Amino acid sequence: MISVIIPTYNRASFLKEAIQSVLDQDYFSDSFASHLFELIIIDDGSTDRTKEVVESFGDRISYHYQEHKGVSAARNHGLQLARGAYIAFLDSDDLWKKEKMQIQMSFMQAFPQANVCYTEEIWMRRGVRVNPLKKHQKYSGWIFDKVLPHCLLSLSSTLFRREIFEEIGNFDEDLPVCEDYDLGIRIARKYPIYFISNPLIIKRGGHPDQLSKKYWGMDRYRVQALEKALSLGLTPEQELLVKKEIVKKGRVLINGFRKRGNQAEAERYSKLISRVHERSS
Repeated sequence: MISVIIPTYNRASFLKEAIQSVLDQDYFSDSFASHLFELIIIDDGSTDRTKEVVESFGDRISYHYQEHKGVSAARNHGLQLARGAYIAFLDSDDLWKKEKMQIQMSFMQAFPQANVCYTEEIWMRRGVRVNPLKKHQKYSGWIFDKVLPHCLLSLSSTLFRREIFEEIGNFDEDLPVCEDYDLGIRIARKYPIYFISNPLIIKRGGHPDQLSKKYWGMDRYRVQALEKALSLGLTPEQELLVKKEIVKKGRVLINGFRKRGNQAEAERYSKLISRVHERSS
């Protein structure tokens, strides 16, 4: 079985299309495969028409409401409920192309050693297609060094074997954002991550409730994830890469806090960089 988990919070206007893009999958339309998936909606405390939207699809969907705890808690709730051997996530403002699951399942079945695969994306901003920057280029294989600069693993495009979460743990609920960045680091340090070059999801951005727009200084949370990574039993090469990234992002944050007149936070990251240099010497 494939468990598809959609966490959502006050996105009724996007949610119906996201759900439909799952139900329209070629892989699920097959008479044999149609009973081999479940669609789990975790409503993270919505106050809009989210429940009404979900109920309009009838009993094809498993709906679960929780008090507002954040996207990581919502995804973890979905993981607790999931029964599938494969796990897929879909952000409620994104869409799957109808061939996505067919292509990914074919890949996973052809390469049983693969635990994670992700795909190319189509980016839309306020209804207009935009091209990703060069820094957003995707990579395949042992890509630990590639997941450190920014979040490479788009969860809406990724298919996991369930045991990967049993091995590395669930989403970090202490991170209000960049939880996907943290997960990518924990996976890439132990496993190859395989890239399928077909653009199989549509990422819809530019709307005001995106988490990336809600929090200033996203590198604060990436540094938090990198600090945590130093306790994961990295190889010497991996540890050096993480320390270099902490220093790089820490310097950016220092400049940002100084411009905003927040000397205390600037000093905190200065001390962090000093500690990292001491550990490296």
